[in-house]
Amino acid sequence: MAGSSSQETIMTHSVIHPQVLIIKPPPAFTYFESNFTQKFDILKAWESPLPLDQFLTTHAQSVQAILCRALTPVNADLLQLLPALKIVVSVSTGANHVDKAECRRRGIAVTNARNAYSEDVADIAVGLFIDVHRKISAADSYVRRGLWSSKGDYPLGSKIGGKRVGIVGLGSIGYNVAKRLEAFGCKISYNSRSERPSLSYPFHSDVCELAANTDALIICCALTDQTRHMINKEVLSALGREGVKVNVGRGAVIDEKELVKCLVNREIRGAGLDVFENDPHVPKELVEMDNVVLSPHKAVFTLESFKRGSEVAIANLEAFFSNKPLVTPVMDE
Repeated sequence: MAGSSSQETIMTHSVIHPQVLIIKPPPAFTYFESNFTQKFDILKAWESPLPLDQFLTTHAQSVQAILCRALTPVNADLLQLLPALKIVVSVSTGANHVDKAECRRRGIAVTNARNAYSEDVADIAVGLFIDVHRKISAADSYVRRGLWSSKGDYPLGSKIGGKRVGIVGLGSIGYNVAKRLEAFGCKISYNSRSERPSLSYPFHSDVCELAANTDALIICCALTDQTRHMINKEVLSALGREGVKVNVGRGAVIDEKELVKCLVNREIRGAGLDVFENDPHVPKELVEMDNVVLSPHKAVFTLESFKRGSEVAIANLEAFFSNKPLVTPVMDE
């Protein structure tokens, strides 16, 4: 019996966890690192003194899975250094940073966080929408600079209720935005890759037509070849001088140079931006405007959302190493 117990102890201590490569840690990784290390052997490339290519070459034959974030491009050059790779697990909502065509060619699965962050992103979108109309951030600055006592009452804002809001991209994030704004009495319409007949919101297949029939556009769509610079001069002009634009999607969905021109020339009322075309670089013109609310790409930055995102990533990795169906596979677009 004693021998059997000793043998079981040795077997317990000799358990080998599957290897998962992480080049750069996801945000808030330290909060959930123990959840990963209990199940996987994490290869922390960012802690190695070796240059990245040498580190990857050292582990090339053993790495079957990589955990990545949006700021870690998984391109053809990187994939070439990992011949044994079988799955890319993104902790981001999208997978624009992953060369999906190359992964498809090599039979590498790709997953993302899907809807893990949708509610938090929707909250920020609504917050920016309210802030631009009611001038909360600008009024805060007005008070802090002592201007309330020296210059008197702050200029009027604009009512939220009754606003016609066009949502570009009615996926999980866009739908959550719509439900929140309905509670304020806003009138919702949308543009998306396809119409959702189950919903009562008016659908516009043309984003310029959507802009012409709304008081505000909220961008919630992913960045693709089709959506890059989709919000251009024509769309902004259609939105009009009293129009407001909010972006929680991707910066390059908007032609940022045209947006700056429209704001400088007061061709639209204002903007709330969580993302920019060249994060983290923000055009100085935007910084200087009190009708623009700026946020440092932090829509998903809550402890709760990162916890949910880590759970989804772990579930995908466990499914992969157990030969079970993946939880959130990225479908071909």
